[in-house]
Amino acid sequence: MGDFEAIDALLARAGKAVPLPPAEERRALRQELNLSRAQLAQALGVSPSTVGGWESGRDPSGEVREKYAYFLEGARTKLEAAAAAAAAAPAAESDPAREPEEDVSGDAGQGVAPDDDVDVLAVARPCVLCGQPAHHEVAGYPQHLDPAECAAAVNAVAPPTSRADRAPTASDARPRPGGRPAGGVRIVPAGRRVQPADTPDLIAAAVAAALAEHSGDVEAATAALVKRAIPDAMALLDHSRKGGRYDVIAHPWLPDILRKQTSRGADQIWEARPKWTRPELPPGEHEVTALDINGAYLSALKTHLPIGQLEHSTGDRHDRRRAGVHLITPPVWEHDAVLPNPVGSRDEPGPLWVTEPTLRLLLRLSGPKYGLCDPPEIHESWTSGATEGLLEKFRVALKDARDAAITEGDEVTLEYVKAMYAKFVSTLGESNYNRELYRTDWMHLIRSQAFANLWWKAHRAYDEGLMVVRAMGTDELHVIGDWQAVFAEGRGLTEVKVKDVYVVGADPYSDPHTEDGRDDA
Repeated sequence: MGDFEAIDALLARAGKAVPLPPAEERRALRQELNLSRAQLAQALGVSPSTVGGWESGRDPSGEVREKYAYFLEGARTKLEAAAAAAAAAPAAESDPAREPEEDVSGDAGQGVAPDDDVDVLAVARPCVLCGQPAHHEVAGYPQHLDPAECAAAVNAVAPPTSRADRAPTASDARPRPGGRPAGGVRIVPAGRRVQPADTPDLIAAAVAAALAEHSGDVEAATAALVKRAIPDAMALLDHSRKGGRYDVIAHPWLPDILRKQTSRGADQIWEARPKWTRPELPPGEHEVTALDINGAYLSALKTHLPIGQLEHSTGDRHDRRRAGVHLITPPVWEHDAVLPNPVGSRDEPGPLWVTEPTLRLLLRLSGPKYGLCDPPEIHESWTSGATEGLLEKFRVALKDARDAAITEGDEVTLEYVKAMYAKFVSTLGESNYNRELYRTDWMHLIRSQAFANLWWKAHRAYDEGLMVVRAMGTDELHVIGDWQAVFAEGRGLTEVKVKDVYVVGADPYSDPHTEDGRDDA
């Protein structure tokens, strides 16, 4: 009887989908209310890019469709009522000198090249990370593109002047973007850097417990923390995923190309690891500075990762909403005399399986902005729906702990955090040390992102007039010239350290130097 009742209830709920207006009208209704995609997305419990898809012609389904239809109908009613009231008001009451309202729709600057994956905002809006004005929008969220800009924006904010000390202005009554009242207490938006007061600091708690257990013995506590870095990293990842919009498949089925061919062999994925040395230098002696890129794997956690199980497709087409591995024929690289090949050091010709970061790097370099090579030819792909922010809370927690440890001279926490992110990446594949997450595809993508990040630093050095001499692994870049005019020196993720300084002459590469590509702090 219960089954029949369930069917009756299903039939009672069944019906035609709630009608929606055309895509152009959906966008117009939102914009006329001065609402951004992010604001509407938050109210509906979806992402801003999903709202953008609905405004481009895709239709939602299920309960969210009903909510979206309710919003659109309410928006239409509100606008019609406002138009009727405006028509009834005397024309003399209109103020032609009134300033136009700020455009907070987030739709300005849509003409950005598609390979940048970033929108430029015509009007600055509060960054979701630091709350200060940002001029770019990523995936529908306004934010600074460089974490250093967030820090600079926060430090540049002066204490608000008391309203009692000045005359009121018209701007006092004007609503501020992001819900920040003029002259009042700053309301920090609930972004990825903001944690509720009751959120435990798992890293600090683990360090304190280890020091207490070993009676303050720094070396013993550090060794114990490094030993448990993998399970602690997984606990931190689980904690950071609470409330997330995606359920991660921890042990998906993987295609044969992602499986080791022999017990001690490798799979078929090429990570594009650079091991490049400039073939020739100008005559004379040159001072070369070997720069160490800080936290290469930590920075690389911000990359497009497939969420679910990989699905196979064929054809020479790249879908930016998905990520995975791709069989490509790479383009000819004609700049090896001054820059490393984005595909890495590879002697064999023909197609090869590359990761998402490598493919996106090649596609960007082949675009009109750079024009350094032809587009790669894509033959087939294994991909899934993806997001660049899947590990962002995890990455930010590690980064914040690392930054605090450097500031406070806390070497115990620093070594612990380094072990957490380094071992997390290295044990994602076929490893007996991490049974909780088996994502060989993620391991390859994160490591390749680190290599791609190093390549972009080499390109930046070259573009700023430095002579690039070597690029090795994930964190080693050798240059000739005033590198301090290009890179900031320090231990932060956006900074570099000097690893070595040496002089080369007529035989520039006779000197022995480290080429281990080790990922340092």
